[in-house]
Amino acid sequence: MKSARHLTLLGAAAGLALTLGSPLAGAADQSMGFFVTSVGIGDGGNLGGVAGGDAHCAKLATAAGSKGRTWRAYLSTQVEAGQKGRGKSARDRIGKGPWYNANGELIASDLDQLHISPNLVKRTAVDENGKSVKGRGDKPNQHDILTGSKDDGTAYFPWEKGDHTCSNWTSNDKGNASLGHHDRHGGGNISWNAAHHSRGCSQANLVSTGGAGLLYCFAAD
Repeated sequence: MKSARHLTLLGAAAGLALTLGSPLAGAADQSMGFFVTSVGIGDGGNLGGVAGGDAHCAKLATAAGSKGRTWRAYLSTQVEAGQKGRGKSARDRIGKGPWYNANGELIASDLDQLHISPNLVKRTAVDENGKSVKGRGDKPNQHDILTGSKDDGTAYFPWEKGDHTCSNWTSNDKGNASLGHHDRHGGGNISWNAAHHSRGCSQANLVSTGGAGLLYCFAAD
């Protein structure tokens, strides 16, 4: 009886070892789930709304070979002054993770890690083709990324005066946008999503502080 039990345990252990050793076991999907856009839309803060930002992400991802993923631009919105409620938060639009860049490097396992200690620096914050995006020290510097968000990825409260989203991503003139730095340098802080605000919403305004109207894109599926 003891011998039979021993053989059963050995068999189970062997089966487990084979399962763990198989290519399918523990294989995480490391396909691209995050990138910085290689180009902006080109109309300043007017992205055609959040939907336009999402479409831009999807277009670039598809051109780079990504298939079957739902892409979302990391953008928050805001409500008009005096209105109740709060705009849509970027962190609530992008899924739950994990997210890998185009080179297979893990950016963050989940939303908490993404907003507290992400693996986001110039080396890892690459575009949809796995190429480096110009940052501080490069010419031109293009490290300003449109987000409209606070550090924790949430939308601004109505009582926080001012425009933070270029009129919910429809203005290429008046207004301002909250910007992050993909290289985590400049602005007196290391925030990747809320380093400072733009000088305005025109393309020239975005370029003047070190940007090009680029976006962060995340796979939300």
